[in-house]
Amino acid sequence: MRKKDRPGRGTKAGRVGALLAATALTVGVAVATAPSAAAAGACWNDGSTKWWCNNISGAPVYGTVGNNHIYPDPNTIVGYMNSNPSWFYCKEDNQAWVGGPHSTRWEMTVADNGRLGFMKDTAISSETDPLPNC
Repeated sequence: MRKKDRPGRGTKAGRVGALLAATALTVGVAVATAPSAAAAGACWNDGSTKWWCNNISGAPVYGTVGNNHIYPDPNTIVGYMNSNPSWFYCKEDNQAWVGGPHSTRWEMTVADNGRLGFMKDTAISSETDPLPNC
């Protein structure tokens, strides 16, 4: 192809190519700066012991270690939370690693099947700081 036949900045093909490149860059920046859990709004209290939070529908609820209902067992799924939003009693920090902005936080709840357990903080899109400590 001769130099004068190649699409350049002044040609229609060149302008379309530049537009597509700019669009791809913009989309990439938008994905890279997706809102954090804090931007989703905080969990809210309903006036009782329940705190409501937006969460991933279908997220697993994990059991507790032994008969101690304070510590989550990251190896045992006792049920699932299909509702969104869902309610939680409290938060437990310094537990098994889950990642995210609160990398060792779990929230105590009751799965849809009625089993007490904990949900990983990474399955909750609301900011969980307002929840009381367990």
